[in-house]
Amino acid sequence: MHDRQQHTSTTRFSVAVDAALREAGWQPGRWDIRQAEEWADALRSHASPAGHRHAVFPAAVEAWAEFGGLRITAAAPGRHIAPTAVRIDPLSGLHLARTLGDLGRALETEVSPLGAEGEEQAVLAIDTEGRVYSIDHTGDWFLGQDIDEALTTLVTGTQPPRLASPSGV
Repeated sequence: MHDRQQHTSTTRFSVAVDAALREAGWQPGRWDIRQAEEWADALRSHASPAGHRHAVFPAAVEAWAEFGGLRITAAAPGRHIAPTAVRIDPLSGLHLARTLGDLGRALETEVSPLGAEGEEQAVLAIDTEGRVYSIDHTGDWFLGQDIDEALTTLVTGTQPPRLASPSGV
């Protein structure tokens, strides 16, 4: 925020998103594969009481390795909606194996937990192609084609499109 160089050091993200990520502790090249593998092991070993299990795949592990553990807050008001704090921590979705499995089946892919929005108001999920979703009590939302697009949507307060309700709820 106070260092001008951080605003010009990358073109991967917009200035506002880059600043929010750096404030949270991210930097280009950040890669904690050890922590990502611990999360993968924890998710793989967890089963819901009904036997639902989590899917773990490269797109999820890569997102966890680069952004895992960060709590990202926007410094500016949102474009359409108020941005909420985002925490990249797949274990926030540990007990949602069935919910995420249902979403994956509806989307004809597999979905893994990515983190949470706000104070657990919504769970973030990523699919095998790297697309990111938000699931809350009002529905399922598409945040972006990849983690970068999703973080931009969240940090800038851009209204994401709602997924058609595949479950008919």
